[in-house]
Amino acid sequence: MNGAFNHLWQSTIFAVAVAAVAALLQRQSPRLRYWLWLAASVKFLIPFSLLVTTGARVQLPPDTPSLHATTVQQISTYFSPAYATVPARTDFPWMTLLSAIWIAGTLLLLIRWRHRWCTIRGTARRARKSDLLFPAPVFVSAAAIEPGIFGILRPVLLLPENLRDELTAEQFDAILAHESRHIQFRDNLTAALHMLVEAVFWFHPLVWWIGARLTDERERDCDEAALRQGSRPADYARGIVSVCQNYAESPLLCASGISGADLKKRIREIMAWRGSLPVSRNHKALIAGAALATVAVPFAIGILRAQTLPPAPRYGYGAVSIHKSDPNERNIRVSDGPQGGIRTLNTTPTKMIAFAYNVEDYQVIGAPAWASSESFDVTLTPDAAEKTPDSQAGPQAWQEFWNRNRERMEAVLHDRFGLVVRIESRELPIYRLTEARSGNKLVRHTDASKRLNISTNDNRQIRATDATMDMLAAQLSMDFHRPVRNETHIEGEYDFTVDWVPDPELPEGPVIEALNNKLGLRVESSKGPVPVYVVEKINRPTEN
Repeated sequence: MNGAFNHLWQSTIFAVAVAAVAALLQRQSPRLRYWLWLAASVKFLIPFSLLVTTGARVQLPPDTPSLHATTVQQISTYFSPAYATVPARTDFPWMTLLSAIWIAGTLLLLIRWRHRWCTIRGTARRARKSDLLFPAPVFVSAAAIEPGIFGILRPVLLLPENLRDELTAEQFDAILAHESRHIQFRDNLTAALHMLVEAVFWFHPLVWWIGARLTDERERDCDEAALRQGSRPADYARGIVSVCQNYAESPLLCASGISGADLKKRIREIMAWRGSLPVSRNHKALIAGAALATVAVPFAIGILRAQTLPPAPRYGYGAVSIHKSDPNERNIRVSDGPQGGIRTLNTTPTKMIAFAYNVEDYQVIGAPAWASSESFDVTLTPDAAEKTPDSQAGPQAWQEFWNRNRERMEAVLHDRFGLVVRIESRELPIYRLTEARSGNKLVRHTDASKRLNISTNDNRQIRATDATMDMLAAQLSMDFHRPVRNETHIEGEYDFTVDWVPDPELPEGPVIEALNNKLGLRVESSKGPVPVYVVEKINRPTEN
């Protein structure tokens, strides 16, 4: 809902800015103002958040300096979806009602327009072809409809059969010049584009106002085209009045005729026409710069967000309970909770951050001392209750369950702890897990009754059941307190046990040797880019 509201006010502000520019260019070409209003219309179909998302796909080098997350967050608040918040509890289905009203309004418009289109199409099919020289095929109809262009991709000129007899030759030629201008700039196509905007955003009054401005400017431009070809203003104006008196106006915006816009105002402008001013180089530069900024600003914000802020969580929570932990509690645990949620026991905010973003403790830096010393018990309930996977569920079901709850924890940290973090990529020491040259000694998992598990116990053992190499790398990352990259290219699930004799002077050495001897895996020291989460802001939560 926040995203839709942001898109609407952004499009509204953009249209207001276009109106200001159009007012400054009143003496310039009407076609220029037409394109400006069309841009305001199309903006309703292109959310800034789409440009933000596109910018977020651009990857900058790891050593690129990043802005403070608080700054980027403030700048980009209104250009991207908001963080999940606690939904308001209500028994009335407001969203369902509003959606039904919106769909009904859109369908009514489409049905009405389709009926009018079919009427014009029937008239065009009954018309006979003319050999009149014109940029598009010409058809003559017995229907009392004004001369106009019908069709979007293959437009034709539809003329009433008595039009030549009712107008002078000069007036008739001016009418043709007017209609050829519609053909030249494919006005029916751009009008159909705005009709799409009206169908989707029919509830927004500004959309209809933009439609009226589009009609005004396109007809003004076609009038100027006819006058530039030598038509005398008085004769041309009388021709337009004659057509409007004797023939029905086109019922669709995308079937452009000779009428349209405010007829009295048009006649006054035709009679007083002195020609519009050419668009100066400065005006062109100003408009080009504004268009570039409109696209570049949200695109740049997307790049900044991607390099600085973690993506907003897609899942929220319905309720959350937060209490200080019992100071005598020694166990630290994150486990499943009520209605598919999670519980934390005796867990520091730093560990919660590591859990939420699925990283290790050493990847969370910059937090105040209390965030690593004070512990909390947190119980969160999902915004939509779900079933916790049972003992028969596979690894993927459990992984998806924890991934959803990681994002819910991220929302809790944002809302209740006031967490603001930025992501940086730093060149740090890492380990690379590879397959030994002689090949691996892994044994495939075959016992379906044994549940997925991998852990390092107090007896200096890594015990794994139904585990992948990615899981082994993650376990070693926790044991070594350093990132371990899985570069084995070994697929599948395996059962194994690795034990070793500890060496106080070289804690990781025996583990590395055991992995090589017993599993045929190598662990090599290296350096590489490591994402770290820099805490810029975190507050003690209020208990509830």
